[in-house]
Amino acid sequence: MDKQELAALLKKLQAELESGQPVDGQLKQQLQALDQDIQKVLAQGSPVARDADEASLGERATEIEARFASEHPYLASTLRDVMDTLGKMGI
Repeated sequence: MDKQELAALLKKLQAELESGQPVDGQLKQQLQALDQDIQKVLAQGSPVARDADEASLGERATEIEARFASEHPYLASTLRDVMDTLGKMGI
């Protein structure tokens, strides 16, 4: 259930991104990288191995959510839902 919920939330976030205000390039790249890593987790069933100095998926999502909260508040809620689901999955 959690994987399906996460996939649905990611689709919702993508739709909101496409229909809302433009997102700056750096933020969009960060979000795309996060999405790709989440998709890998969904496919593999385990967290993506990262170097010790790289932030976890949850930490990266938190950083992006903070920017969304100030720059794109309509997206922040959906990203928080993604973060909650990641936490429930132990990622």
